[in-house]
Amino acid sequence: MILAIDQGTTSSSCVVFDQGMRAIGRASAELPQSFPKPGWVEHDAGEIWRLTRELAQRALDAAGLSAGELLAIGLTNQRETVCAWDRDTARPLCNAIVWQDRRTAPHCERLRSEGLQSLVRERTGLLLDPYFSATKLAWMLHHVAGLRERVQRGTALLGTIDSWLMFNLTGEHITDVTNASRTLLFDIERRCWDQQLLDLFQIPAEALPEVRASAGLLGRVREGALHRCAGTPVTGLAGDQQAALLAQGCLHPSIAKATYGTGVFVLVNVGTERPRPVDGLIGTVALQVGGALTYAYEASVFAAGAAVQWLRDGLEVIQSASETEALAASLPSNEGVYFVPALTGLGSPHWDPHARGTIVGLTRGSGRRHLVRATLEAIAYQTADALEAIQDACGQQVEELRADGGGSDNRWLMQFQADILGVPVRVAGGPEATARGAALLAGVGAGLWGVEHAASTWREQARYQPRIDPSARSHLLEGWRDALSRAAGGAASSR
Repeated sequence: MILAIDQGTTSSSCVVFDQGMRAIGRASAELPQSFPKPGWVEHDAGEIWRLTRELAQRALDAAGLSAGELLAIGLTNQRETVCAWDRDTARPLCNAIVWQDRRTAPHCERLRSEGLQSLVRERTGLLLDPYFSATKLAWMLHHVAGLRERVQRGTALLGTIDSWLMFNLTGEHITDVTNASRTLLFDIERRCWDQQLLDLFQIPAEALPEVRASAGLLGRVREGALHRCAGTPVTGLAGDQQAALLAQGCLHPSIAKATYGTGVFVLVNVGTERPRPVDGLIGTVALQVGGALTYAYEASVFAAGAAVQWLRDGLEVIQSASETEALAASLPSNEGVYFVPALTGLGSPHWDPHARGTIVGLTRGSGRRHLVRATLEAIAYQTADALEAIQDACGQQVEELRADGGGSDNRWLMQFQADILGVPVRVAGGPEATARGAALLAGVGAGLWGVEHAASTWREQARYQPRIDPSARSHLLEGWRDALSRAAGGAASSR
């Protein structure tokens, strides 16, 4: 049996899989976020660990496992989110700063104005954007009272969510290459922390975790961390999107995967050759098993499920996300209403931290159904923009999109996505792919199977074929691009 821990941005889940990759116990819960200032997004890191322990226990109980029956643990996590904690007590020293947070946009702008973008791109494959971890860590070190002094004394540690959870689980201060590759501090070719970038962001290397491969013996559960699990090996560790890439069986650039969660994350595996830098896209590590490292192109859409959450919690026009499918389907068309959900700026391929949410095309007859439909359409449009950029970079067409995540349960959205892309959308069966990927990776690390076998376990649950003609698709995309032009640089122009 394998326990998969899937720690996400707005929810966490734990799933127990048997050797046939059947889910035999699961538990999940929403994770609260806080928004102390416009553009700021935070988590209580202590709550993340407390909830992880609780959900793991519930999943193990649901599976009916007794001591010693668990073979291994796999962990996957929201990426780029950063924490600081006390080395001795494992007490968080401040709130975690979430990947969605935009407070460090001015820092990134200053570095870009100094001509440092090319250096960062060359070493990391990433862009100077507040999405990534380095400027968040720099902000913590500058603004959290006493943190830099603690780090210099060796009493405080820094890391992303995976390293925070691994420290609490095993007592080891480690991360894996997929998570390290998201920090703006890691040379993805030399596979190490880059001293020039550490100096640039003024981040002490001694506070950062040791970087390991994604599969293998990464540590053992310490006494008291998880009930009945002391000594259990943790053998798989990867960022959530890389875990989903494996679970979706995407080992070739002709098959892309999109995870519809808080955001949408579109990835293609490009193999062992590091991808060339392309405007609007990220070159990142896909996986490392043993000495073999593979790379991926990635496009990151910041607001998907987060936009639906905003409809529910901010505007209170729906009570649950499940309502959106029927509401969107109740209209014959969007009637010219478009919503650009740039609630925390725009991600790939636009990379505009100053863009702001924009609704266009409203009339006196517009209502909540129009806003709901426009929100779902926006998720599909953003995904289409992302996939188009990836196809251009790879120089080949994507033949199908494999979808997972909570949004893939929305049949209206998946059909509209296929219509806008013009290629089939295939939804994975079974539990969310991120948890499944963590379990598969743990199986690789425990020696149960290889990467090729793990990828071959993918199964289709539903398929959506394009239905609209090219002229209708072009008309819809023209309206979307007009709305995008109105949202661009919104925050900058309003200052």
